[in-house]
Amino acid sequence: MRRATLGRTGISVSRYCLGTMMLGAWGNPDHDDAARLIGKALDAGVNFVDTADMYSAGESEEIVGKAVRARRDEVVLATKVHFPMGDDPNQRGNSRRWIRQAVENSLRRLGTDRIDLYQIHRPDPATDLDETLSVLSDLVREGKVMAIGCSDFGAEEIVEARWVAERRGHVPFRTEQPPYSIFVRGIEKAVLPTAQKYGMGVLTWSPLNSGWLTGRFRRDQMDLNEFRNMISYKFDLSLPGNARKADVIEELIKLADDLGRPLSHVALAFVLSHPAITSVIIGPRTAEQLDDLVAAAELRLDDDVLDRIDELVPPGTDLNPGDVDYTPPHLANARLRRLPPDERGA
Repeated sequence: MRRATLGRTGISVSRYCLGTMMLGAWGNPDHDDAARLIGKALDAGVNFVDTADMYSAGESEEIVGKAVRARRDEVVLATKVHFPMGDDPNQRGNSRRWIRQAVENSLRRLGTDRIDLYQIHRPDPATDLDETLSVLSDLVREGKVMAIGCSDFGAEEIVEARWVAERRGHVPFRTEQPPYSIFVRGIEKAVLPTAQKYGMGVLTWSPLNSGWLTGRFRRDQMDLNEFRNMISYKFDLSLPGNARKADVIEELIKLADDLGRPLSHVALAFVLSHPAITSVIIGPRTAEQLDDLVAAAELRLDDDVLDRIDELVPPGTDLNPGDVDYTPPHLANARLRRLPPDERGA
């Protein structure tokens, strides 16, 4: 398994990061089976494991913690905070109050004394970045967190966070975790160049675009499981972006066949072909899936293959904007784009 340095942290991580969102009630509820999967990944050379407090309401962290306990010093352990962890509105977001509580909860569930990479799962317009970076910096200085990162931040938010950290003497974000795949390339416009400018590590999620890039889903093959039915907007062929996916898949399958490799291998190699990418998050649920993904680790794509992919999906293009999974409030809420009726005047 190839390695890379995680931004400017000095931490060496595998080019594959094991994502554990589907370990627990959301996917595989068998803790022993999930632990064996994590152990198998570590044996294969994957030393980077990513989870989040909200995955199966903390169950994923518990599974990960038990699985890596005997090998803790081998593992670069990452988790995240932001999404609701209860009905109380103060049990979510990026405030000092919540992060202080959330990190202790994560440390307890993970059964460890430190988190190697603690990430802000999404931006929080209700909380000043100075507030968030201040408490994260305290956690780094206390040794509870080794490095901090963000996830799904826009380029302008990354720049603002860097400015606030420099101006206020805070620890800066060292990583960004965005979606990235052949079908979701929007981050190539600004996020990846910005991350490179600041020397940030980038770990990307959904390299197979929720399964599209395995080749299993085609116009006449759209049998969705329970999880994919919850995100059916990513497969609805009445949406132009998804219809385009169905067309492009046929061409990508031909390309993969010409290479003598499964499409999933080509998709993973595509992500790691970008110089800004440190590690790609894989999310197998079974040992067989893990074996297949690990078999792609050494594949490198030639320029002619990458040129063909660029022809099919132009750089900087998100075929289905809904795949990004985060819409800034000023786009999602019309009230933020309009004057109140009593101020509109003539």
